[in-house]
Amino acid sequence: MSVLKRIFPFNAVQTVNILSEFGPLVAMFIVNATHGIIAGTWALIIATAVAMVTMKKILGRLPMFPMIASGVTIVFAFMTLVTGDPMWIQIKVTIFNIMFALFLFGGLYYGMNFFQHIFEGTFHYTREGWNRFTFSFAWFCVLTAVLNEFVRLYFEKTTMYPQAGSYFHQLLGFQMDGVNVWILFKIGFIMPLSGIYAWYLTRIMSKHRIPTEGADPTDNP
Repeated sequence: MSVLKRIFPFNAVQTVNILSEFGPLVAMFIVNATHGIIAGTWALIIATAVAMVTMKKILGRLPMFPMIASGVTIVFAFMTLVTGDPMWIQIKVTIFNIMFALFLFGGLYYGMNFFQHIFEGTFHYTREGWNRFTFSFAWFCVLTAVLNEFVRLYFEKTTMYPQAGSYFHQLLGFQMDGVNVWILFKIGFIMPLSGIYAWYLTRIMSKHRIPTEGADPTDNP
C-alpha cells in the first residue's frame, strides 16, 4: 500500500461523497456569517445542487446515499426558508441518522443485512464481516445524532456562545451564533471523526474480506 493511501485511505467515490457532504456546509457557514440565515440556507441549497451535478459529472452516476442525503437536506432547507427557523436544517441530521440506524438494526434483527444486499456484488466479505460493519455503522449513526442534538440545544441559548465584541467574536471576524457553532462542529469535529471511523472500518473489514480469484489476499480493500 502506498504512503498516500495510508494517509488518505479513501477512493474517488468516498472523496466525492465527503466533499458533497461538507462543501455545502462551508458555503452556508460563510454566507450565514455575512448575510444571515436565509441567505445562508440558499447557499446550502445551491451548493448541494452543484455538488450533485459535480458528482454526476465526475462519477458518471449519483451514488444512492449522497443522493438521498442531498435530497433530504434540500427538503429541510426549504422548511427553514418557509419558517425562518434554522432548527429544521439542524435536526435533519438527527432525524435522518436515527431513522437510518433503526433501519439497519431492524435489518440485522430480521436477518437482512442492508449493506450486504447493496454492495456484496462489489465488495466481498464474510457474513460476519457484513454484520459487524452494519452493527457498528448503526451505532455510529446514533452517536452522531446524539452529539448533533447536544450541540444544537446547548448553543441554542444566547448565553452559550460569545457575544459581539468578545475576543472569540473578534478573532473569527463575525458573530458566532448557534448556527455557526453548529456548522463548525460539523466541519471541525464530525468530519474528522467520520474520517477516522471510516479508516477504522476499513481495518476491521480487511480481516473479513473474501479474496477474489486472481487477487492478492494480503491486499486491503
